[in-house]
Amino acid sequence: MDSTTTRPARVLRLVAAAACLPYLTLKIAWIAGSTVGIPAGSELLDKRATMAAANSLTVLMDAAVIVLAFALTRPWGRRMPAWLVGLPLWAATGLLAPIVVGFPLQALISMFGGGGGGAADDDAQFLDAWVFTVVYVGFGIQALALGGLFVLYVRDRWGPLLRGRLGDLPPSPTAPAQRVLAVLAAVVAAAVAAVHLSWALGSTAGLSDEYAGQRAADLHVNEGMQVAFALAAAAGVLLLAHRRRPRTRLTTAVALGWTGGSALAAWSGWMLLASLATENPVRGDRQPTQAMNLAYAGGMITGLLVLAVGATLLAELSARVPAAAGGGASAAEGASPAGDTSAAGFARAAAGPAAHAGRPAAASGAGPEGAAPPAGAASPARMQPSAPGSPLRPVAPGRRAPIPRRS
Repeated sequence: MDSTTTRPARVLRLVAAAACLPYLTLKIAWIAGSTVGIPAGSELLDKRATMAAANSLTVLMDAAVIVLAFALTRPWGRRMPAWLVGLPLWAATGLLAPIVVGFPLQALISMFGGGGGGAADDDAQFLDAWVFTVVYVGFGIQALALGGLFVLYVRDRWGPLLRGRLGDLPPSPTAPAQRVLAVLAAVVAAAVAAVHLSWALGSTAGLSDEYAGQRAADLHVNEGMQVAFALAAAAGVLLLAHRRRPRTRLTTAVALGWTGGSALAAWSGWMLLASLATENPVRGDRQPTQAMNLAYAGGMITGLLVLAVGATLLAELSARVPAAAGGGASAAEGASPAGDTSAAGFARAAAGPAAHAGRPAAASGAGPEGAAPPAGAASPARMQPSAPGSPLRPVAPGRRAPIPRRS
């Protein structure tokens, strides 16, 4: 049964769409000229044209979440090309994962009085406090609901490709190139992690004066998250390309690379885009330094390299098991049996039905491969087509097979 059309999937779709409404309502109101949630004296009131353009972009981004929720739960979503589903979900993962991890930690810090300081006071003058709570709670719910739908979708469409362990994967024709890209990604990720770690521990080297002066506990959490995502991306891509730990589950390596790489690329790309703008719509007088821009660029490079390695590997697996990648063909039609991601299983799938020739006894359940039926036992049922092009159906021994009707 297709789990993306079940009641839980429909509930998750509704939750994801409903969680977008508060953010969309606020953004549309601001585009229309409302000042709800914006205190008097906020710098946002001085940049209405810039903010209208930025708000329009973020409205489209959040509306895309609703489209994705439907794509993951409707039949037409299963017919979409893999890249057309995967790339938006990869970007959504990268933008929402830091919020899911960071917002609860920052809330706990604030609860115990550890988030005070200049940054907190300045945020209160930038937007009303309730705006942050409403928006980020909505983002968290979006991430959880969309993540649940994504897991169901991947399990139904590409589940056979992701089962098994790294040691079961067949040799890759692009293995040398994948290893080079993986090492490069790991090196850049290590450099990015080192920079963010120094900032997480309180160093101000390479930070702008304004940004360094606004340091608070929640900003240390943000830097610490970037370290974690960089390490996850490096670990995932090295596992996938080098396979030095063959007993590691394939899903574990893919999850590390997907989450870490997307978080680095999407979040760093968003920050880099803002810093390269003529006027930062959020912090006009706090442009990042070159060191900060280099850290953002390194995060983007790492994420894109991880994406390249992962996409290449999954494309090769999909080519070996095209029926499984399409989400619905059976093993008898050329795909490997569900869960058989061993090298032998992929070889049989690539060979097609001919790979199963010569094994009638095992295929029909009559006994060990090549063994004759016991003496006196009834002969196995013959398989006869019931109509041209229809599946085979058994015919009882001793009975004449029906003559196919001509259409």
